[in-house]
Amino acid sequence: MDEQDRKTALRMIPYGLYVMTAEGKGEAPAAATVNWVTQTSFSPPLIAVGVKTDSGVYAAARSAGHFVLNILGKGQQGAAFTFFKPAELEDGKLSGEAITWAQNGAPILKSAPAAIECQLVEVVERGDHHTFIGEVTNVHIHKHPEGRADEAVLEMKELGEKVFYGG
Repeated sequence: MDEQDRKTALRMIPYGLYVMTAEGKGEAPAAATVNWVTQTSFSPPLIAVGVKTDSGVYAAARSAGHFVLNILGKGQQGAAFTFFKPAELEDGKLSGEAITWAQNGAPILKSAPAAIECQLVEVVERGDHHTFIGEVTNVHIHKHPEGRADEAVLEMKELGEKVFYGG
């Protein structure tokens, strides 16, 4: 397989940007920007999230058995960049972002247009990112989108190609 063709083909898959949050048992909250997300089932409602195995949010979500997927909206590049590094809880904010708490105990970013609470039902352990399968247990809409809901999501291409692909 031609390496450049492989990269080009995989880059054709559209990616939104999200902040996954969790708080493990007896641990500080964790958060990370993620972009490999898809809905996998209507009944029950399931989503799949690719999570880097050495991230704090990976350990926290596995420990807690649940997580929140905060959906970033257009113009939230700053929040996406913020959670490329480990999160810190200080003065009631997570890395400077105002939060509230989900019913499952994970942080919800108040600035995110929407957030999805999930119960972790399975982890597929393959590759450098494992796939977390989460059953949707609750949703929070902070800002209803104008027009199509999928057009309100911050997309990876809005951060610039070098951020994720290294040029």
